Amino acid sequence: MDHPIKRDHSRFRKIIKGKIRDNLRRYVSQGEMPIPKGDGQFKVPMPHIDTPRFKFGEKQQGGVGQGEGNQGDPVDGQEGEPGQGEVGQGEGKKELEVDLSLQELAAILGDELALPKIEPKGKKSIQSQRDKYTSIGTTGPNSLKHYKRSYREALKREIAQGTYDPKNPNVVPIRRDMRFRASDVKVEFENSAVVIYMMDVSGSMGDEQKEIVRTESFWINLWLKSQYKNIEIRYIIHDATAKEVDEQTFFKTRESGGTLISSALKVCKEIIEADYDQSEWNIYPFHFSDGDNWSTDDTKMCLEMLEKDILPVSNVFCYGQVESRYGSGQFYKDLTTKFGEKHEKVILSKIKNKEAILDSIKEFLGKGK
Repeated sequence: MDHPIKRDHSRFRKIIKGKIRDNLRRYVSQGEMPIPKGDGQFKVPMPHIDTPRFKFGEKQQGGVGQGEGNQGDPVDGQEGEPGQGEVGQGEGKKELEVDLSLQELAAILGDELALPKIEPKGKKSIQSQRDKYTSIGTTGPNSLKHYKRSYREALKREIAQGTYDPKNPNVVPIRRDMRFRASDVKVEFENSAVVIYMMDVSGSMGDEQKEIVRTESFWINLWLKSQYKNIEIRYIIHDATAKEVDEQTFFKTRESGGTLISSALKVCKEIIEADYDQSEWNIYPFHFSDGDNWSTDDTKMCLEMLEKDILPVSNVFCYGQVESRYGSGQFYKDLTTKFGEKHEKVILSKIKNKEAILDSIKEFLGKGK
């Protein structure tokens, strides 16, 4: 039977997860994200939970505001000093931070959006070795001593020697009776994935649009990491030209030039061909833009590249169009005309604002590919 404290702790964890699930859309829409701690855990802000407390005191004790004195008299007969600052209004911030694992956070996201588990494609690509203690040996450290098997060997020895006394069943193992848990090395193969983010950083993509992409990519990564044992993430920025960058540069760069989407798709194609065999990797290209492209000729080149080079090797290609006052949204229309709204591998999403992020994630990941 579980200890009452363990049951209470488990119940409290369920309450916390329920609170986070209830507030998930607020976290996402306000740009709040769990903070990685580096040990597989994340710090998550959440509304404060008040726990009941007992207060002890003397019977017949006066309540608040009772006793001698008049309204406005200082406490203990001492003159008070005026406080600093002006009177505020509104409720104070009552938040605490709780630690949740990646799997717990992913489960909350998956439950909220009803996301299906991903069925990986391709071969098993990552080989790993695990020690599983499935056998018994005659040597080993004391920490791996198998007491039941050691006692059994000692009992067998004494019975065979005729020294065992049922009336005084005192069995003392000797060195050669000792048995230890022994490990067998098991080779396992695990699926791996690569996520390639591409983003338009031309002048029409402002800070608000980049914040939407940053928030959405965080939760996409969280879900994919819960589905794959090994995952790599690559970043490409582009205006009229494209280049691969690190994560920090990806979200902070802003250019003033024009937009050639084909430049990003070319770099994406080169990365896949150089580093990721389609038979071994699950490949996820994501492109975020406000929909502007320099010319119809470049758009035609993009569509051909997607059809011939990127879609055949990818699980899905996801295009997120972030609404901007300067963007025309034309590229979304071009993709819809070419591939339709229900293509097997092309997933399109319009992201109007931060409130639309979770719906966009569901569109991208809802097929379970």
